[in-house]
Amino acid sequence: MNMAMTRKETFSDKLKQHGIGAYRNTIEILQLNITKKCNQSCIHCHVNAGPSKTEEMSIAAINRILDLLARNQSIKTVDITGGAPELHPNFRYLISKLRELDVSIIDRCNLTVLLEKGQEGTAVFLAENKVAIVASLPCYTEENVNLQRGNEAYRKSMKVLKHLNDLGYGKEGSGLTLHLVYNPLGDYLPGEQRQLEADYKKVLKSEHGIEFNHLYTITNMPINRYADQLKREGKLEGYRNLLRSSYNEKAAGKIMCKKQVSIGWDGMMYDCDFNQALHIPILSERNTIWDIDDFDEISKVIAYDTHCFGCTAGSGSSCQGKLV
Repeated sequence: MNMAMTRKETFSDKLKQHGIGAYRNTIEILQLNITKKCNQSCIHCHVNAGPSKTEEMSIAAINRILDLLARNQSIKTVDITGGAPELHPNFRYLISKLRELDVSIIDRCNLTVLLEKGQEGTAVFLAENKVAIVASLPCYTEENVNLQRGNEAYRKSMKVLKHLNDLGYGKEGSGLTLHLVYNPLGDYLPGEQRQLEADYKKVLKSEHGIEFNHLYTITNMPINRYADQLKREGKLEGYRNLLRSSYNEKAAGKIMCKKQVSIGWDGMMYDCDFNQALHIPILSERNTIWDIDDFDEISKVIAYDTHCFGCTAGSGSSCQGKLV
C-alpha cells in the first residue's frame, strides 16, 4: 500500500494549503498557568488539575515574569489561569504587582473556588483591582453542570455569580467585566456562540437574577483527562476525526497562538495552554523565562500538532471564545 496515499493531512499541511504562515505575530497576550491545584476535578480538564496537585509557580518565577513585563511594550493583557489560580499563595501579590504595570488582567475562575476557606475576600479584592473575570460555567442547567463538575457545583456557582453581581461585575457601566465560558458536555462542537449567549442570559436572569457581559464558547480538546474519558467510551478517534473534518480556513487565520504565549508553573514557555498540557514547549533551546531578557526574544516559530484542529473546527476556538 502506498503510504503517501494513506497519510492523513497534518495541521501544518492545512495551513500551507491555505497560505497561512506557521509564525507568531507580536505577542499581545501573556497567559500564566500559576498552579495545577484546584478545588474541582472536572472531566474535561486538559491540564489534569485537582485538589491533590502541588505544582505551583515560585515567587522567583513570578518576579522574573514581572521584570520581563516591565521591559515589554507590546503585551497588553495578562491572563491568569490554573488549576484554580486563586489558590496560589502569591495570587494577590501577582495581581497587585500587575496593577502597577500598564496591562489588563484576567482571572480565569471556576466560581466555586471563591467559597473555599481562605477565599472570603478574594472577590472584593478582584473588584478593587479591576480584574476581569472569565468564569467557567459549562451549562445554564443544574443537571448538566453537576454532571461535569460534581454535586453542588451549580448551586455554588449561582451563589458566587450573585455575589459578583452585587460587587458590580457584569453590570453595565461598572467597569467590572464578567464573561462566562461554555464547553460542550460531549464529543461534539459548541453551538453558535451568539445564540448560546442569549439562552444563558435569558435563563440566568429569569431564574436567578444573574447578569454577565458575554459568553465564550470553547471546544473541548481531546488531550489528557478528556482524551482518557473518550478512549474509555470508544469515542476518541471519532472525535478527533470530527475536529479534523470541521477545519475552518477562516478560523485558522485567527488562532490564538498567533498573538499569545503561555507560561507554565515551572517557567517553561509554550505557544498555548494546550501545548503546555502536552509538554510541547516553544521551538527553541531558549524556552524558559530564565533564557530570555525580553518577551520579544521568544521564537516566532509555532509548534503545531494534531490537537490544533480543535482550535480551527467549526467557528474556531480560543481562550476568548469563537474565532469567526
